[in-house]
Amino acid sequence: MTGCCHNEHCAPAKTTGAPQWRRALWIALAINLAMFSIEIAAGVVADSASLQADALDFMGDSANYAISLMVSGLALTWRARAAFAKGATLMAFSLWVIAITVWHALFHAVPEAEVMGAIGLMAIAANGFVALLLYRFRTGDSNMRSVWICSRNDVIGNAAVLLAAAGVFGTGAGSPDIIVASIMALLGLSGGAEIMRHAARDQRTDSMPAVARAE
Repeated sequence: MTGCCHNEHCAPAKTTGAPQWRRALWIALAINLAMFSIEIAAGVVADSASLQADALDFMGDSANYAISLMVSGLALTWRARAAFAKGATLMAFSLWVIAITVWHALFHAVPEAEVMGAIGLMAIAANGFVALLLYRFRTGDSNMRSVWICSRNDVIGNAAVLLAAAGVFGTGAGSPDIIVASIMALLGLSGGAEIMRHAARDQRTDSMPAVARAE
């Protein structure tokens, strides 16, 4: 029966171009671009590796949402290819964060905990709102899943920045900032791998005969 498909891969494919999905992406894109600008400046001022790592994550998410808007409504195979590219990009950003973290560990002084805490609170509020906005799309195709995974990881990363700020404030040392930035990089690598895995599965599903997908 091809008129009604209950498979998790083909049902969302009919709604990925829906106005609600596109509106949520536009809101998420605007919030992430604004937070990238705020957080990268604050990270430089506060001399914080974890803030700069989180700012790069906001930039990566902005690209994620922009690409999702571009492929919204296209065939599943194109959305899967876009998701695969986003997963690879997320892993590349994570490697860049590792490089920043190593540089801070070797050459930088103790970051400013007060700035880290204030910006961390702002970031977790922004990402919490975006995550709630996108929660309904978490079980869609790999493109939708990639957006949700990034949003989920962002909230975790923001909470980690707050812990880093508390650690720096309490110890007077920069090691909590370095530790949290390292954890965020590993979280990004894990999320990128998960996105690429979902994308590969969607591509395999789209290459199957229509009768086999409907079973």
